[in-house]
Amino acid sequence: MDLKDYSAHDATGLADLVRAGEVSGAELTDCANRAIDSVNGSINAVVRRLDPPVMGDSEGAFAGVPFLVKDLVLAVGGVPQMMGTRMLAKGEFIPPTDSELFTRFRKAGLNTIGITATPEFGFNATTESVLPGPTRNPYNLDRSSGGSSGGSAAAVAAGIVPVAHANDGGGSIRIPAASCGLIGLKPSRGRTPLGPYHGMPLLGMACEFAVTRTVRDCAALLDAVAGPDIGATQGIALPTQSYVRAIASDTRPLKVALVRQWPKAPAVERQIDEALQRTARLLEAQGHVIEEAAPVYDVDAFMRANFSAWMSFLAVGVNGLKAAMGREPGPDVLEAVTLACAQAGNALTAMDIEDVFAVMNAMSRSLGVFLTRYDIILMPALKRTPLPLGYLDQNDASLDAHGWYDRLFDAIPFTAQFNMTGLPALTLPAGMHDEMPVPIQMVAGMGREDVLLQVARDLERLQPWRAFRPKVFAQ
Repeated sequence: MDLKDYSAHDATGLADLVRAGEVSGAELTDCANRAIDSVNGSINAVVRRLDPPVMGDSEGAFAGVPFLVKDLVLAVGGVPQMMGTRMLAKGEFIPPTDSELFTRFRKAGLNTIGITATPEFGFNATTESVLPGPTRNPYNLDRSSGGSSGGSAAAVAAGIVPVAHANDGGGSIRIPAASCGLIGLKPSRGRTPLGPYHGMPLLGMACEFAVTRTVRDCAALLDAVAGPDIGATQGIALPTQSYVRAIASDTRPLKVALVRQWPKAPAVERQIDEALQRTARLLEAQGHVIEEAAPVYDVDAFMRANFSAWMSFLAVGVNGLKAAMGREPGPDVLEAVTLACAQAGNALTAMDIEDVFAVMNAMSRSLGVFLTRYDIILMPALKRTPLPLGYLDQNDASLDAHGWYDRLFDAIPFTAQFNMTGLPALTLPAGMHDEMPVPIQMVAGMGREDVLLQVARDLERLQPWRAFRPKVFAQ
């Protein structure tokens, strides 16, 4: 199979070819490795190849399809984790067993061929850590691919693999997907497994899944991996039907809250607002009811609690590696902002963490009530087209923890709210501007990934964004 044929297929299409005997999994692995050779020198998305690959189940729904894993949280037994930090640059931190989610990826048939870049400890909306260097957006090599799953998003957008692992604690699935013209679903809290190494990462705000090129891949992959694992500290009701079946069904008329101005958030660039309004008109033409409305919640309390959640997360990560590796955290092994944030986390009290949970409850109640009046929220994913590289410098010694936090969340004002509430949210492309994808975001009530996927499928048909091709693409 040549690269042009390989990269033209999504994961479902490649799996169909394998089942039909038209191509083998080994041939697809060869294609993916040739794709890495073709484009990775430009985008720097894959930081480590696995040779031989970690093979998936030959009977799985995605048997033979090449796959990549982000170098953060998800454990591949026997494969070193570096988490984008020089604290682990020697590669001696090696999880002994797979995370449950990776076990499910393998059962789905995915063959893992490599590891993708992440910013240090995932605490950035771009992927530019000192350790592997910047990951570049395949649409414009001077722009960010987003973060913190920017390596996975750039690899999928550039045609290396059709799907890749990603995780999301403040937008880290959705922001890279939005930046690179992909589908980025952050599932509901508890929808995908986190064990056995994690129970409530980032105080319950983080979740695991993937970035994909198509809605059908997103639905089928969620079917393959959803559900609690043994001993899970979080859970959610199972869906009443498969997500693949849901996207094969007609979408009922929905009531949509169109948010053009999020509470206390900066105004978005014109092309973002135009994409929102254009999408609203498309949905209205499909019989949905559109109203301009926005939820109300205590924004200042959210920002305070989100700060505490992230600082404590950084402190736990740095302190844990210090204990495990016997390596003292300092500017020689940590980026300047990471070190400042870990120190801020160490200064927090138990009452600060209790405040996070209190705000999480208040926000969840407020947005939950809002979503009893509307089926989905249609809103921005980003406030502007992808950031230039260097704008969010995690090694900027002039910034303390508060300075970094303010700069970071000013750049990404529309995603972290749904990590705190646990609501499912999905970003998808809605057009092009200046040869870059223009994204939107949709949010639904707890457990209603099916609604998001149905609407995304409808928009995929109405706006065939699969025709978008970045400048750097394996073919």
